[in-house]
Amino acid sequence: MPSLSTDIHSILKNYWGYSNFRPLQEKIIRSILDGKDTLALMPTGGGKSLCYQVPAMAMDGLCLVVSPLIALMKDQVSNLKSRGITAFAIHTGMKRYEVINTLKTASDSNCKFLYVSPERLETKLFLEYLPGLNVSLLAVDEAHCISQWGYDFRPPYLRIAALREELRGIPVLALTASATPDVQEDICKRLSFSRHEIFKASFARPNLSYSIFEPDSKIVRLIEILGNVKGTAIVYCMSRRKTTEIANQLLSYGISADYYHAGLTGEERSKKQEAWIKNDIRVIVCTNAFGMGIDKPDVRLVVHMDLPDCLENYYQEAGRGGRDEKKSYAVLLYRKDEIDSLRDSVADRFPDLTTIRNIYQGLANYFQLETGKGEGQFFEFEITDFAKRFQIPAGIVMNVLRVLGQEGFLSFNEQVFLPAKAMFICNKETLYQFENDNEALEPLITLMLRTYEGVFDIPVNIFENQLAGWLGKTPEAIKTDLTTLDRYQIISYEPQKDKPQIYYLQSRMRTENVNIDAKAYEEKKQRFIKRLEAFAAFIINKTDCRSQQIAIYFGDGTVQPCGVCDNCLAKKKTPPLNETEFSSIKETVMRLIKTDKLTPAALVAKLVYIDKEKLMQVLTLLQAEKTIVLNGSGKLE
Repeated sequence: MPSLSTDIHSILKNYWGYSNFRPLQEKIIRSILDGKDTLALMPTGGGKSLCYQVPAMAMDGLCLVVSPLIALMKDQVSNLKSRGITAFAIHTGMKRYEVINTLKTASDSNCKFLYVSPERLETKLFLEYLPGLNVSLLAVDEAHCISQWGYDFRPPYLRIAALREELRGIPVLALTASATPDVQEDICKRLSFSRHEIFKASFARPNLSYSIFEPDSKIVRLIEILGNVKGTAIVYCMSRRKTTEIANQLLSYGISADYYHAGLTGEERSKKQEAWIKNDIRVIVCTNAFGMGIDKPDVRLVVHMDLPDCLENYYQEAGRGGRDEKKSYAVLLYRKDEIDSLRDSVADRFPDLTTIRNIYQGLANYFQLETGKGEGQFFEFEITDFAKRFQIPAGIVMNVLRVLGQEGFLSFNEQVFLPAKAMFICNKETLYQFENDNEALEPLITLMLRTYEGVFDIPVNIFENQLAGWLGKTPEAIKTDLTTLDRYQIISYEPQKDKPQIYYLQSRMRTENVNIDAKAYEEKKQRFIKRLEAFAAFIINKTDCRSQQIAIYFGDGTVQPCGVCDNCLAKKKTPPLNETEFSSIKETVMRLIKTDKLTPAALVAKLVYIDKEKLMQVLTLLQAEKTIVLNGSGKLE
């Protein structure tokens, strides 16, 4: 075991300014320092990063952090550096020379944290430098991504198990905010845990009130809610178009709002995000591209205008409210037909092999990519343009991209920021002559030479906005000048990339050779249906505490009724079932299930003559007692 260098409480105070750990943090840290593999389930905003950062500072050597979120990596590295802690990141999109420089620096310096995207783990280059990194702890963020049965499986995570062979005796900390019991078990199995401990923070959020409404008009109800709940708000929608529409409607009612989605440029996204964080904008109307890694504790309201496809996503997004532990609200607005649409989406969500092959071929045509080419390359990809050109619904394209990603063919990233790069490619005599002949470009050339060390030897990151500010020009003018220098072969210039990107994990193959694991694919489909039905049951359940339902879904049966969700508040007004009513409804339910297996929603629809709230009370109790259960198809039996 690496030796301890100082007391963990001193580290917490000296670097982060906190006097005390949050619940579970210290136990998790001590488990790691005891050399044990550790799984930590902590809610969004629960302080997961400190669980590996503090023990890493108490150990000799470096902490290797695996994370799929580039934006979050950059934020963490920046945050650590601001505290005087050396940290670097290696992620998809970096050039080979950039990776080499980072690995060399991490090996030769007092680097304490190296953040790595999972795609980088098994490259020959990374494995070559791994022995010199002196790794003392491996932290796996978003650990549910390693489970094929989880809601966000990412194949590159499977490489972490192989990495353990190279890091024998090093403890592993796996972190996630949302994993059901079977996913928790799968995480431990796939990470080859031994002598391990599992810590689960309570899923109770006593300050967060969950409510689900079925209004006649969603926008009217949204405006009403915003009138009743003061403070910052997030409004989630499923489509980019809808974010714009709703933001404009709110503005017309005098409510400060803006929209956000992955189709905006990186500069636009950053500007809108910053304005919202500073409270210059009250309401951000967004797709689920917004929120990951954003640390804003004073969000008072999170509203879902559309249904997510599972309870995991809903819990994580709703959980962005009230991280300061003050009273906050999570509201979901729905219509009955949306639940049916969610069920009908299963076929689109799991497209057949012919559809997968057709879109794979369409991508090759779109990028003009030959067979055997493309591995390790990025391609800008506008999904709406592709869908229009090939006359395929954008939703189906997105689902095929998800399948191709899970099968290891390629990855699609809606949020990519690759800075501009430049390198001087002419000799100094040519450059001198060019400056004399082009006086207007001389200030830019001089500034680049002074600012960017090594720009004559290797491509370096440059920042057009920064150059524009220093020279008193617009960013567009600087980009034009850089393009001119590139055209005259004075520099090699790659403009900034902030559009969605497709990254080929392997070379393009012949379309007829594209195959998927049919058995695993069908099992994923059945598990998706099960998650979908669990979420549908959560939505229509008008009886049980929302917090309890969420906690039970994630395997936590200790949570008490919150008293503040819509169901708890309604229960205070609704008299409990008497024994005669319970027996009568139970008998009807059991007789119906015996002859016809139904989903909970279908059962409720069939028994319209029974009071809905009382029926839901009976169903929930029968499920809790395991008198009835949901089968793999989401039906009661």
